[in-house]
Amino acid sequence: MADRVLMSPPDVGQVEEEYVLQAMRSGWVAPTGPDVTAFENEIADRVGVGHAVALSSGTAALHLGMLGLGVGPGDVVIVPTMTFVASANAVTYTGARPCFVDVSPDDGNMDPQVLRDAISYVQAEGHHVAAVMSVDIFGVCANNTAIAKVCADAGVPLIEDAAEALGATDETGQAAGSFGRVAALSFNGNKIMTTSGGGMLVSNDKELADHARFLSTQAREPVLHYEHKHIGYNYRMSNILAALGRGQLSRLDSMIARRREIREIYHSLFDPLPGIRLFGAEQEQTANCWLSSVVVDREVAGFSASELGEFLNGRNIECRPLWKPMHLQPTFADSLRYVTGAAQGLFESGLTLPSGSAHDDAVINGVTETIREFMAAGA
Repeated sequence: MADRVLMSPPDVGQVEEEYVLQAMRSGWVAPTGPDVTAFENEIADRVGVGHAVALSSGTAALHLGMLGLGVGPGDVVIVPTMTFVASANAVTYTGARPCFVDVSPDDGNMDPQVLRDAISYVQAEGHHVAAVMSVDIFGVCANNTAIAKVCADAGVPLIEDAAEALGATDETGQAAGSFGRVAALSFNGNKIMTTSGGGMLVSNDKELADHARFLSTQAREPVLHYEHKHIGYNYRMSNILAALGRGQLSRLDSMIARRREIREIYHSLFDPLPGIRLFGAEQEQTANCWLSSVVVDREVAGFSASELGEFLNGRNIECRPLWKPMHLQPTFADSLRYVTGAAQGLFESGLTLPSGSAHDDAVINGVTETIREFMAAGA
């Protein structure tokens, strides 16, 4: 393969071009405009919540969401250790500290029982748990109903990091992003849909959403001159990027369907093989199939995930391990944690493969043929 095969490149085309061109021709190229409002309304409808605030990133949504929940210096926010660093970074922006808890080895999402034990542990250590953040990893909804019950029992609010999961649901059909007091979505370039960069805060709490919108525009007071009584942030999404997002959202279901087709191709390849399984397979019918990953038992399969990954990357096919647990990251070396080893095991045995909806069958078949070549070479 001459050109590098990326894991999840943007999938944009004529539909998005028409949306963006229309926005440019309207003259609304400033940070606010009708496409921002329309995009917010369309995302709120898709997720099934009352309010949405278009922002510069999913990280900004997490930050403002926690501020809306009253998280601040001296507090602790419980976060699954298997996640992208943005989940943890956003906690530190508030002045609070993360406590990392372990996950289910089946799907990499927060384990409700481990969460319950962790809350008791952190509180027994004399810390105030200001919030719990669940993460819907790789497009699979966490068991947010059970997690919300644990939070309610402890009197702690839930924020849902649904950055990877737009379009996914749980087994009851409830959409990712609709759990807890507030949730965050991401439209980064490699996500299920993109606005180049960007994110969205979604919530049924109007006061919280309005406060996030206020803070996201530098906390400017509603007077003619520039008046500021609070510290604000330059977090608003531009009208042009919102137009791109509207075009992407109109195609979301077809992009999810394509990623599901790619996942089925991987099923056909890996299901007959001992010691290797598709990650999160039990929930894949309700997932958005953002990324397809495998977990490899080296003793049974005869090869490791890292050996397969090295082979594929050497042939210009992008792949990488699952998220490195946050409690193993140097920047969080001194963090609170309540871990069982499940996330570390997934990091050491997992590999994420090209999964983007922009990939046609020729590209994915080329990936699978390269995997077969690896196995035929004596793996």
